[in-house]
Amino acid sequence: TLQSIVKAKKDNLIIPILIGNEMVIVKMLIELGEDSREYKIVHARNIDECLVIAVEMIHKHIADLLMKGKLETSTMMKVILKKENDLKKDRTMSVVGFFETEKYHKLLSVSDVAVNIYPDVERKKDILLNAVKILNLMGVENPKVALLTATENINPKMPETEHANDLKQMNKNGEIQGCIVEGPISFDLATSREATRIKGYESQVAGDADLLLMPDLVSANVLGKCLTGFAGAQTAGLLVGAKVPIILTSRSAEASDKYYSIALAAYVAQNY
Repeated sequence: TLQSIVKAKKDNLIIPILIGNEMVIVKMLIELGEDSREYKIVHARNIDECLVIAVEMIHKHIADLLMKGKLETSTMMKVILKKENDLKKDRTMSVVGFFETEKYHKLLSVSDVAVNIYPDVERKKDILLNAVKILNLMGVENPKVALLTATENINPKMPETEHANDLKQMNKNGEIQGCIVEGPISFDLATSREATRIKGYESQVAGDADLLLMPDLVSANVLGKCLTGFAGAQTAGLLVGAKVPIILTSRSAEASDKYYSIALAAYVAQNY
């Protein structure tokens, strides 16, 4: 994490505030060839104190975004969701993942990849709107949203197909704006123009999706790991729905992916 922060600082993307054991942080910076005097370091005795300091900095507008360091995501989420910390907005929080791979002709976003396990249709609406907000901020004015399921047909035995149809109707009647919604739709039809040609499927979204809205966390997690592991995708991710952008990258994530997440959060924070 620190390696990606150092690079982001050198590229003038952020002015980092490092919270934790000061001696350890200084040692790590020296190992990276950095002058620790060029960094703002706030000493904290333990993880709990780190989090208290971070929350206070957000409320005092000293910091514009949060990034998870060497702590578990669940620990960070408990702090974010804690009512007294007042970090949560009214809308459901969700994580938008971005994937860039040679296998697809443009940047592909996927949500929710980390928070909501089996969201109902109202939560999916929030997840969709969260992602669309970020895409709009990134300059994608009318993103094409694919509501992924295993089939294009509505099946009462597959609630996700009914959810997809409900969300599509919300888009048609103006309840969901700023995007083009299609679903239920399968992965191949959402991302492959060849598949749409072979199957004779016609849609503005088909073969050209900007956002894949996943039916549940299990499928989102599997897809994300397939995109990185098999398709060699570069990734970035952002927790949306809190009062500031939050970076929750895995501790095992590549330094480059953490750097891209920082760059994304820094850009979004300007108009969040």
